[in-house]
Amino acid sequence: MQHTACRKQRTADSLNAERYTLNAIHLMSKTYWQHYSHPADMGIRGVGPTKEQAFAQAALALTAIITDLQKVVPKEAVEINCQEQDDELLFVSWLNALIYEIATRCMLFSKFEINIANHRLSAKAWGEKIDVKKHSPAVEVKAATYADLKVQQDKNGNWLVQCIVDV
Repeated sequence: MQHTACRKQRTADSLNAERYTLNAIHLMSKTYWQHYSHPADMGIRGVGPTKEQAFAQAALALTAIITDLQKVVPKEAVEINCQEQDDELLFVSWLNALIYEIATRCMLFSKFEINIANHRLSAKAWGEKIDVKKHSPAVEVKAATYADLKVQQDKNGNWLVQCIVDV
C-alpha cells in the first residue's frame, strides 16, 4: 500500500512539473497539450486556436501517456474518419478511433492533420510501428470516456477539448 502511495506522489510531482512547463509554453503559444490527474485514470487536454488543433493536441497527449513523443517518428500515415451528432461525441469517437489504430496496427502516432466540418472528422495520423526497446511503452490506453468531457471555445476564441481515458 505504501508503494502505491509513493508512486502516486511521484506521478503528482511529475504532473506538477509538466504543468509548469506547459504553462510556460502556453505563454508563448496558444497550442498545447497536457495531462491532468484523476482518481482512477488519466485526463488528457488539448488547447488550440482551432478545434482541429485542439483535437490534434489531445491526440498528442494520448500518445504521451504511452511513450515519450520525441521517440515517435512520423513515418507512415493512417487515415481516420469519424462522424457523430455533436462535437463532444466526435472528440471521444476520434480518440477511440486513434486507440483502435494504435492497438490493431501496433503503431504510435506523433503528427496529426485534422479537418472537422458538420460533426465529421477526417484525419491523417503519422507514426511508426511500436518498438518496445525504443518506445518503452508505459501503459496501454484502453478507451476514451465521457467523464469530464468538454469541447468548448473560450472568450478569446481558443478551443479546449478534454476527457478522461481509461488506462
